[in-house]
Order: sequence, then structure tokens, then C-alpha cells
Amino acid sequence: MKRRMIQIDENACTGCGLCAEACHEGAIGMVDGKAKLLRDDYCDGLGDCLPTCPADAISFVEREAAPYDEAAVLANKQKKMQQQGMSLHAGFPGSRMREIKREALDSHGCPGSKVHEMNPAAAAQGPAAGTSQLRQWPVQIKLAPVNAPYFSGANLLIAADCTAYAYGSFHNDFIRNRVTLIGCPKLDEGDYAEKLTQIIADNEIKSVTIVRMEVPCCGGLEQAAKRALQASGKFIPWQVITISIDGRILDN
Repeated sequence: MKRRMIQIDENACTGCGLCAEACHEGAIGMVDGKAKLLRDDYCDGLGDCLPTCPADAISFVEREAAPYDEAAVLANKQKKMQQQGMSLHAGFPGSRMREIKREALDSHGCPGSKVHEMNPAAAAQGPAAGTSQLRQWPVQIKLAPVNAPYFSGANLLIAADCTAYAYGSFHNDFIRNRVTLIGCPKLDEGDYAEKLTQIIADNEIKSVTIVRMEVPCCGGLEQAAKRALQASGKFIPWQVITISIDGRILDN
């Protein structure tokens, strides 16, 4: 398959090793004093290594490559951590896929199929006020595994990352009983549509809620989600909710 990969200019590489340290997947190693991409299937194409290179020796390129194999990456990490007498959870918490159980909170009602009236005042008085409603990790669109088990039967929330800061009751009114994906089209490189299409097409998604800010750049997130819904070939209930910069829900 053709996908975005990193490319290392060995002539420009100074051999500092910073990129290898920054590569959480273990795709980069030092060979004969130079940085080298060791395995295509370990490279997720996100480019965490790029900003660490003082010589600008790393760039992106579109080429034929094996698909990113998250299972192989995690197995390799686990093996290395076991050799060091550590666990994967202790060594790499940021990259570990986790489903967070919230049964105690669900006992108060609000099943996943229930339509919620978004009332910040009422939510603040509820038994779960101030409690995280997040159900899974990671939450960044580009980091989320396409076939994670928590996507099965999920009500999907696709949110601009600023919305949680602008809207005070975001956890209770939006994250609660949904699987959450966040992103910022202004700051992230590339388009979310392809990844979101895969997630929607490959999983039994029950509904999609898109939450964006009123600022124009958030339109990129909304359009990517809409294109993904269309490209998936599925008919799924969806809605777009816009948050003002002073924290109000605007009429669409």
C-alpha cells in the first residue's frame, strides 16, 4: 500500500540519535553511526522524530510500504521492557490502548442510546459532576487504532480539542457514554477523513456527534467527518454541534 513515511537523509544525518529516542514505535535505529528506518511496519507516519532532528535530515515521503502494524509494535515494546524487568504499562503509558470502565457512573442512568438534553446547570448538579467520563485511550484521531474493540457499537464523538476547554460541562454533556476522538485541523498535518472513514467503515458505529468551535478553522474537522461518513457507505445518525468561544452551544 502507498502511505506517508519518514525518509532519512544519511548524508545530512549527524548521528546524534535523538530521532531514535523520539520514535516510540522503535522504527528508527542507529546503524554505523547513522539513523536508519529499520522496519516500515513499525513507522506510523506521524513524524514524532521530525522536530527532534537538529540537522533537518528527516522528511515525509509518499511511497509503497507495509501497513503500520500496531500489534507488532506493542509486542516488540513488551519484549524490550521484559528484558529490562519492566512492564509495557510502566514504560510506555502514552501508547497503550486502554478501555476505561465506568460502570459505577452508568448506574445513574444515561444509557448509550439515550438522547441527552444538553443542560450544563443540571449536569453540574448530577452525581457525576467533576468526574471524568472518558472511556478509552488514546483520544487523538491520529493515534487511535482503527479496529480498537471499544469502537464496536459505539456512539462516536469527534471533537475539536478546544471544545473541552470552552464548554464547561463537556464531559457530562458530550463525552459521557461516547467514544471520544479529538483533533485540530489547524495544527495537525494532513486530513482526518481517511482515518475516520476507516474507523466508521470497519466498525459498528451507532451514531456520530461532531463538536466544533465557531472559528473557521474548525470547519476542516467538520468537513472531514462528513466526508468520512459519506465515504463509509453507511447510513448512521449524525449531528454537528458548534460551541462559541465564550462557551455557549450555538444554533446550527
